[in-house]
Amino acid sequence: MLRSLFSGITGLRAHQQMMDVTGNNIANVNSSGYKAQTAVFESVLSQAVKSPGAPVAAAAGTGARGGVNGVQIGLGVQLAGVSTNFGQGSSQLTGVSTDFAIQGTGFFTTNNGVENLFTRAGSFTLDANGKLVSPDGSIVQGYMADAVGTVNPNAAPEDVTLPVAQLLPAVASSEMTMAGNLSADAAVGATVVSSITTYDVLGAESTTSATFTKTGAGAWTVKLTGEGGVAGAAVAVAFNGLGELTTATPLAVVNRPAVAAAVGPPVVTAVPVANFAVAIGGLTQYSAPSSFGITDQNGAGVGALTTFTTTSDGQLIGIYSNGEKQALAQLAIATFNNADGLEKVGDTSYRTTVNSGVALIGAATVGGRGSIQGGTLEMSNVDLASEFTNLIVAQRGFAANSRTMTAADEMLQELMSIKR
Repeated sequence: MLRSLFSGITGLRAHQQMMDVTGNNIANVNSSGYKAQTAVFESVLSQAVKSPGAPVAAAAGTGARGGVNGVQIGLGVQLAGVSTNFGQGSSQLTGVSTDFAIQGTGFFTTNNGVENLFTRAGSFTLDANGKLVSPDGSIVQGYMADAVGTVNPNAAPEDVTLPVAQLLPAVASSEMTMAGNLSADAAVGATVVSSITTYDVLGAESTTSATFTKTGAGAWTVKLTGEGGVAGAAVAVAFNGLGELTTATPLAVVNRPAVAAAVGPPVVTAVPVANFAVAIGGLTQYSAPSSFGITDQNGAGVGALTTFTTTSDGQLIGIYSNGEKQALAQLAIATFNNADGLEKVGDTSYRTTVNSGVALIGAATVGGRGSIQGGTLEMSNVDLASEFTNLIVAQRGFAANSRTMTAADEMLQELMSIKR
């Protein structure tokens, strides 16, 4: 009877711990990146009441005898462990550019100034120094891009810093694309003009015009004219009788109009005159109205960082005011041989232990790591229906064990009442 009392006590304790785990799951039903846990029970050591006996073979004067099983009485239950369900939580679209969610395996890597921690909660913000930080101030780790936007995900992870005041240098226009029709019915000497905004090495804008002049049957010339009427040399362009372009494209030499020196401090020398590489593969000469136009050029002015987007491999792509895009950084994602072995340290974060294995840190979508969604948060994967069921199971288990103790107590009372 004493054994049943103590077994009941272990049952009460174990089911109370199950209730603790379930209550914690329900409390975190709306915690971003939280992973539900489950209490796992196991029986404790059993007491041997009777030892097993082996079969005995027949001998002189005696017959054979069969073996007997041992008798053991269990001494209760205990909490074997608390397992974590690392299954994918649902995604919530927030529209905040510094919110991230991992689809698949992996953890964001943060550093609290002492050690690296790992989390599935991607609700980050920027601090006063432009560093990407978690709500507790830990700095998100990743790989920074160089001056031309190249990221090396094989380097050692470092603090992710977004240069909010960064200016992207100007790109001087050096290529131009032209397309459309030059009318075969145009008279000799007729002109067709189109203009586009181009940029010098300082990012200054200027209007560059292309003028096509018909010089004969299937023959035209094109020249570029810059601000103030400064023009480059004319280059011949020819078409066959089918209206198809026969001149090689791109045009190797179409003189770029000179740009005058800047006036006033700082004194800037004249921008060197360079040649445009002009792609004219889209030109035709049919008996239709002229529809020629300059469709594109590759220059850009100085750009200021306005916002950024996120690619599936975790690259943060800066979008600049001049329309250019350039990689700023890439988030580092960690995986583990045994994620169940991680230790919870609060703030929905984990640290490594001797049984989790070392963190395998690298780029998303590589090495079995999941992909990243920007402007999205991963919600808790707690299933309330299952948790409410676990509440009932824990409550009933607790009540049943208390009944065991009550029945054992009544039996002891009966025993004590024998002598009266």
